[in-house]
Amino acid sequence: MPKATKDGKAKKEELPSTIQRSDKKAQRTYAKAHDSAVESYGEGRRAHQTAYSALKHTHEKVGDHWEPKEGGKKGPSDEQAKGGRDTGKKTKGGVDANASKDHLKKVAKKLDISGRSKMKKKELVDAIQKANDKKTASSRKK
Repeated sequence: MPKATKDGKAKKEELPSTIQRSDKKAQRTYAKAHDSAVESYGEGRRAHQTAYSALKHTHEKVGDHWEPKEGGKKGPSDEQAKGGRDTGKKTKGGVDANASKDHLKKVAKKLDISGRSKMKKKELVDAIQKANDKKTASSRKK
């Protein structure tokens, strides 16, 4: 089912819940990438993965929604988004694993992750991913 209207606007009710809670640009990016992927691969998992990969180039997941990357920085947020299909790499669930440690600390502060000041970069990424998953699950229960 198309996620965007003919004029390019996202059909909010057709989007995943985390994207419904995100800004219009995130919604449009996901919807257009999804619809384009459906034309190439058909409806299904691959179309959704392609859409998320496109979204990860401009946005990062913070809690239960997606926010534009700091400073308008563009590019893949993890090795899976960078490499495309079947890279064998694990996704970081929308966390911008390529961001600076300082940026990751700011995101961790937003999410009220304790012990963040002593964490290594990989630990911050993992803690943010875990906090994001928890907030998303909590939002879906509402």
